[in-house]
Amino acid sequence: MRKTKLNNVRNIGIMAHIDAGKTTTTERILFYTGRTHRMGEVDDGAATMDWMEQEKERGITITSAATTCFWKDVRINIIDTPGHVDFTAEVERSLRVLDGAIGVFCGVGGVEPQSETVWKQADRYGVPRIAFVNKMDRIGASFDRVVDQIRDKLKANPIPIMIPYGEGDTFKGIVNLLDMKCRAYRDETLGAEYDDLPIPEDMLCAARSQREKLIEAISEHDDELIQKFLDGTDASIAEINRVLRKATIECRVVPVICGSALKNKGVQFLLDAIADYLPSPLDIPPIRGINPVSNREEIRKPNDDDHFSALAFKIAVDPYVGRLTYFRVYSGAIDAGETAFNVSANRKERIGRILAMHANKAEDLPTASTGDIVAAVGLRFTATGSTLTDLKHPIVFEQIKFPEPVIWVAIEPRTKADQDKLSTALQRLSDEDPTFKVKVDDETGQTVIAGMGELHLEVLVTRLTREFSVEASVGKPQVSYKETITETGEAEGKFIKQLGGRGQYGHVVMRFQPTNDGSDFLFENRSRPDQVPYEYIKAVEKGVRDAMESGVVAGYPLIGVHATLLSGSFHEVDSSDLAFKIAASLAFQEGARKAKPCLLEPYMNVEVKSPDESIGEVMGDLKARRGKITGHDHRADGQIIRAEVPLSEMFGYATRVRSLTQGRALYTMEFARFDMAKVQTSD
Repeated sequence: MRKTKLNNVRNIGIMAHIDAGKTTTTERILFYTGRTHRMGEVDDGAATMDWMEQEKERGITITSAATTCFWKDVRINIIDTPGHVDFTAEVERSLRVLDGAIGVFCGVGGVEPQSETVWKQADRYGVPRIAFVNKMDRIGASFDRVVDQIRDKLKANPIPIMIPYGEGDTFKGIVNLLDMKCRAYRDETLGAEYDDLPIPEDMLCAARSQREKLIEAISEHDDELIQKFLDGTDASIAEINRVLRKATIECRVVPVICGSALKNKGVQFLLDAIADYLPSPLDIPPIRGINPVSNREEIRKPNDDDHFSALAFKIAVDPYVGRLTYFRVYSGAIDAGETAFNVSANRKERIGRILAMHANKAEDLPTASTGDIVAAVGLRFTATGSTLTDLKHPIVFEQIKFPEPVIWVAIEPRTKADQDKLSTALQRLSDEDPTFKVKVDDETGQTVIAGMGELHLEVLVTRLTREFSVEASVGKPQVSYKETITETGEAEGKFIKQLGGRGQYGHVVMRFQPTNDGSDFLFENRSRPDQVPYEYIKAVEKGVRDAMESGVVAGYPLIGVHATLLSGSFHEVDSSDLAFKIAASLAFQEGARKAKPCLLEPYMNVEVKSPDESIGEVMGDLKARRGKITGHDHRADGQIIRAEVPLSEMFGYATRVRSLTQGRALYTMEFARFDMAKVQTSD
């Protein structure tokens, strides 16, 4: 892989709702940049980026895949992310290390539920974006409607720099508002060949109006351009691109282009937009972290001469190479064979090999430099979110946060031979996927696996069989309930044990109340050092955290608890961390019972796209499932119903909704919040 100047590097992700055309768009990008010599099709199971067997079978992206290509003088590192909500963690960790993103929207469907989810994730990390309105050749496509939805639903500032030449079955090409030319694609070559023509007379007025709106919108971000606009002087393409790039990098605007990736229309314009408007590592602020030695904030500049620092964002197991650790280099450089320091695990790690990934294919590299997104072989203790640095200059970057699993199933090996392989396989899968949790139920001894949805767990169980050759029996999906407290309760916890010699003594008085800020747990110390010495405070907090794992209503984990240590006492000889940890646990169990505990169940945001004639049956069925209808839209290809429904009522919904609509409905579901369960369990 040839070395590229840092200002010509683009680290981007492609994100969208399922079936908006992300992977098809990526395949066209790879073809036009010369990275591949054949266009892979998702429907044929031949897409380069969907390399897993299950991705080919299902026609969806399950795991994010990385690749690198070159357009003109620009190196583009791409991560193609999943669109299904069950695999949203793949989007989360990818956006954490990317400098820019492409939001792909269906010209018919527009802004759909997962579009909103990934857009909010990008907002959280401050990732600059461009929007690609895809599938403009489909019946019912409307460019203006999608732009309005981006503005209204996503609260963004979309700026079209192109408009479609026709829509639906009349879609012929694209009018470029920058050079005021029309690119008409030849249908007989599926858009591979085109002609650059003057704008047709019937579109000239609309194009001039749109260009004026474009100049007016971006003039707000540049004094020189606004003066030209007021004077009536036309701006050059270079001036427009300069201001548009600056405003995009600052997340003030979102340039919008259009096309049809499947028909090869508009992809070259998309590549130009990536190069022209999305940031290089030099255009984003230096990354900040905490020095674990001084506990002070430091920065790392995007420069090969600065100290090496990188963030591991993905773990994968390759059947030939072994355990792969994907990481983004933020500063400095490291050679294959050198040793890095894993600050998060406080361990040294030797980087055996450095690989440039192209989906599931690998190319050895001698060095990983600033701005690179690569994979390493040989890192044993690195997990998702670990910070890697040089040995003498450690720094810790902010961890990646993932949503909690909402659904679980019990799993049992079928034979003794499978039993040993199962634990190894589950450990590997949980290393790869931070939203996949494994635990052993203390009461039943069963192994329980938890995930983000039925499809998520189904895919993982299939991987157990195919990749790890483990035969296992899986129970029915169960809802992951939680518990919380609704009032304030105070309690005393004492643990005194004397068996001869040194004993155990811990004594705390604590108050437990609901958190008011929506956080899962808060701990506050109001005791004096002569009551509970400082060295035991961490043990008290740990005792409460451990006790919260098993609730007082039905044994489910508690959330939303604000614990305050009020006072206590200690013994000069007998007190220990263990004694105060147990005392805090006893105090919590009593205090939580006094604080009126209740059961919480997960509620899901459900969106159903239904044909007009079935809308009544679909809405009636959602209401029968304790659902609350929150929205209702009409679209060219049917009607959209949005609702909030308890997860416990949604098992088997896919079969039911197909039955109600003769197989014509589609639905998506994502976690909304935990709320009080309808039927409470008394302790």
